[in-house]
Amino acid sequence: MSSPGSTDKWAALLPAEPVRDRLRFARLEQPRAHEYVAEQLRREIALGLIQVGGRLPSERDLAQLFGVSRVTIQQAVNLLESEGLLRARRGRGGGTFVTEPPPIPGGGQPMIERIRRDRVVIAEAVECRRAVEPAAAAAAATLRTATDLDRLRSLHAMAQSAADDTEFTSIDSQLHLAIAEAARNRFLLTMVETVRVVLADTILTLPETPLWQSKSLREHETILDAIELSDAVAARKAMEAHIGHTAQSIAALLKAL
Repeated sequence: MSSPGSTDKWAALLPAEPVRDRLRFARLEQPRAHEYVAEQLRREIALGLIQVGGRLPSERDLAQLFGVSRVTIQQAVNLLESEGLLRARRGRGGGTFVTEPPPIPGGGQPMIERIRRDRVVIAEAVECRRAVEPAAAAAAATLRTATDLDRLRSLHAMAQSAADDTEFTSIDSQLHLAIAEAARNRFLLTMVETVRVVLADTILTLPETPLWQSKSLREHETILDAIELSDAVAARKAMEAHIGHTAQSIAALLKAL
């Protein structure tokens, strides 16, 4: 049993002010529902999963997908229109469409400025990608199903017949995300998605030529062959080589800015 003076003894070692008065947490600002919707649409556009020129589902369909009201969808769309990501068209064949990004020379100056401003974050994202995507490819080689493999091969075939750079980049994004999904690890998938969103503008800024696309397709083929053979070591090495080439191009771009 403690002595009557023991409380006073230990009290001397405690801080004078209550714990709650010493904490310095910042108050959270709760995003409104339309901001959540806008962020998810913004992510899909950045990943190229909603292609440039593509039409969004109707307000009613989006409201059902997100489980929110049509007013919330309208607010989200208005926000993205103000950012220049969406454009509404009226009349027959109308709807809400993803806008065409400006060409990089001259018109792409805002994009260049964003890359210059975020160069530290971009460099960190590149390093994160070097660690995460090879791990995802190795896991996919071990855990992929026949359905996964069919999807990967289908996306690869679509990339081979892509009509332009925008379509190729969109399919490339889908392929990398499909590999991460085949890894059966939600955290790997989330990291791959996050990194690709951060690098979206930078990848679009890199010059894309038929020669570059051909090289990328060959590297994809090597990765998919290793995944099909369930060779985790080969899949990891093939992905390391593939994203290493993009990393070199991004490093050169950041150095030039």
